[in-house]
Amino acid sequence: MLGALLAGLTAFSLACTRHLSEESGVALVVSEDPELRRLAAELLPELATRSGLELTAPVRVARRSRPELMRYLRIQLDEELPPDEAAAIAQSYSLLGLIPEGTDLRELMLSVYTEQISGFYDPDSTALFVMDDQPAEDLRTVLVHELVHAVQDQAANLDSLTSRERGNDRQTAALAAIEGHATLVMFEYVTSQLRGGSVDLSEIPDFAARIRPALQGMRTQYPVLADAPLVIQEAILFPYLEGTAFIQRLWEDMDGRPSPLTELLPLSTEQVTAGGPLAPGARDEPVELHLVGERAVRYTNTLGAMETAVLLQELVDADAAEAARGWGGDRYALVDTPNGPALAWWIVWDDQVARDRFMATLGPALGQLPEPARVAAGEVDGLPATLLEIGRPGEVTAHVTGPVMP
Repeated sequence: MLGALLAGLTAFSLACTRHLSEESGVALVVSEDPELRRLAAELLPELATRSGLELTAPVRVARRSRPELMRYLRIQLDEELPPDEAAAIAQSYSLLGLIPEGTDLRELMLSVYTEQISGFYDPDSTALFVMDDQPAEDLRTVLVHELVHAVQDQAANLDSLTSRERGNDRQTAALAAIEGHATLVMFEYVTSQLRGGSVDLSEIPDFAARIRPALQGMRTQYPVLADAPLVIQEAILFPYLEGTAFIQRLWEDMDGRPSPLTELLPLSTEQVTAGGPLAPGARDEPVELHLVGERAVRYTNTLGAMETAVLLQELVDADAAEAARGWGGDRYALVDTPNGPALAWWIVWDDQVARDRFMATLGPALGQLPEPARVAAGEVDGLPATLLEIGRPGEVTAHVTGPVMP
């Protein structure tokens, strides 16, 4: 659901660099603010080295007011999540029991981000902005995180990696690589400063698990986020919580500090969390599904492994999220019928065991959904699958169009 919206707001949240500054005479930072220019220029060389990326152009840095932020957020919402699409997503997630009926997603997400943002990198203008009400003592930490995004965007087009055409689950997975990368580098820099010497967090076993409580604390730190539906909370926190662990695992498993924004970019939220091989060709790749309905489909997208787990957690209990293991790809269709909106959701599973576990877990909880629902076992082009119907969507068939392509 939230991939398009979150991707549109991704911003919220090396020796080569030194050569650029010292030998070519090109400034590292362009800014009218002396303090921002000084701090950013001081930080960039080390951050580029720690991120494993190369800075190829100066970074623009400026301050922005809260009213300016609100205008920017509304522009991003209009571009990435138009009202009709937001309404269709909200209707779909309401039928799934993930958000209350009538939720205004655009206003909710605007409120959530407004209370959190202290700085953001805007790929469209290739500029980094810091809120002008940001306390001076926090400025360095904010810059550390956002400067990594600036370096990332020079190495790989962030807008392209999080394009809405990629679908919800792929967008969330890409965000996990982007935000997890910046978060791990930020913590590594801060830890090094506190210890008075360089620290390599990729060498500290399960460091991501150690910082998880601090990141989880965001749920209670921000009142609007704390009151938001669980799926909203998880969609916002997943890129930081699970993305940081993904980057640490990537750097532990492979030589050096390979960029997660290349062919190593995860193609599903399952790849972010499931463990196992991370290299293309060895990892568990999802499949892409195409749906055809006897009635006109108003909206279609992927839910993904992460949000499938949230659904089970909401309808059953926290332990039920385990029944999302073995997810291999999905797609849902929102259909308008004479009796109101209805939903059909196909999931492909790695094997029959995973499919049957999901059905046994979800089946007894279907009565909690707002409309009559049924879940049935089936196959999609020979692969084990399930079909969840909520309301009366009519016949909706699924076909595998191939593996999800980078």
